[in-house]
Amino acid sequence: MTKILTYSLSLRAKISDRIQVFGMKFITFRLRPVALAAALCALLAASAATAYAADAGEVYWSGARSLPIYCVDRSDNKVALSFDCAWGVDSTDKILETLASEKVHATFFTVQFWAEKYPEYLKKIVDGGHEVGTHSATHSYMSRLSETEIRTELETSSAAITKITQKSVELFRPPYGDYDDLLIDTANAMGLYPIQWDVDSLDWKDLSASDIAARITSRAKSGSIILMHNNGLHTAEALPLVIDTLRANGFEFVPIGELIYRENYSIDATGKQIPKGTA
Repeated sequence: MTKILTYSLSLRAKISDRIQVFGMKFITFRLRPVALAAALCALLAASAATAYAADAGEVYWSGARSLPIYCVDRSDNKVALSFDCAWGVDSTDKILETLASEKVHATFFTVQFWAEKYPEYLKKIVDGGHEVGTHSATHSYMSRLSETEIRTELETSSAAITKITQKSVELFRPPYGDYDDLLIDTANAMGLYPIQWDVDSLDWKDLSASDIAARITSRAKSGSIILMHNNGLHTAEALPLVIDTLRANGFEFVPIGELIYRENYSIDATGKQIPKGTA
């Protein structure tokens, strides 16, 4: 009887152990998707934090459904050079000299505090036949702003540019390439065309002139909008290489205002502006 009882207790212990082990495996299995989801959330949070910490030229994707114009659906090999102006003027004269000698007209996006600090350079840009758009008033992450704050940024910066140049402002480039639906919709409602880019020179990373030129010339296509900065360390040095190479490949340079369509267009999921009837 004692042997039977001992065996019974032993069997029950083994069964109990197996149930506990199975239970632990079941819990582990159930927790695994939760852990994966948590890890994914952590990764997305880290990516967003990295994007927010990025310098100009990095694009923060906000999940927006209203899109700026990244490029234009064209078959005539026209492209646009654009320069963001926010922090200095060291290379601006050399850039303007190259554009003048090459007879190229470009688009400059200026922040309000830059325009007010360097009005003589803003006048040089306009006198050279170039186009000027707003790059905001304070160069902030505008997807974080309310509609009222957005309107103030765009109104005051446009007014500051117009006061100096005597020309109206029609184009807007969000600082850092950061935008959401509210920003794009508000800019459109104010009569401004939100402009992004599809070719990033990465000149803000202080690449060599040859690397900047290679990035641009290998990526440009008909309807491309090319991003550069007036204070890039090697931008002015790279510019003649960019112009000569693209011209040799059959491209023509126009300001963004001449590249984009003003009516009867749509913007596809990639940000390409497409004339209606061709999509």
